[in-house]
Amino acid sequence: MEEALVSLWNGLPFFVIHSATSLVMLLVGIFIYTLITPHDELKLIREGNVAAATTLGGAIVGLSLPVAFSMASSMNVWDIVVWGVIALLFQLAAFRLVDLFLKGLSQRIENGEMGPAIILVSFKLATAAINSAAISG
Repeated sequence: MEEALVSLWNGLPFFVIHSATSLVMLLVGIFIYTLITPHDELKLIREGNVAAATTLGGAIVGLSLPVAFSMASSMNVWDIVVWGVIALLFQLAAFRLVDLFLKGLSQRIENGEMGPAIILVSFKLATAAINSAAISG
């Protein structure tokens, strides 16, 4: 029992620092994502727009998966930061790429259209899965 407590005590700072860094990366990523997208997700969600909630939810999962995989395989905090930034760039690229194919994506989300929202979320999750696989490599 004593060995387990010593192990916990020794590993706890590592766990707390990595978990806190991952959470900060996720929150910063969500903040930047909502600033860069042309529509105001939070305002739309407060107004009951399900399409906006769906796409922001997809971005949150899309950011968290690569961050979680990097936390699981990282040797230091900088791995988490670097992969968090890369995940954010890929989520923004996913938005722009889907917007190229589904013209007026932001306006369609503002209008509450679920079809484009579902395609966007699907592409975000696929992007996150590919990023996560690259990290765990």
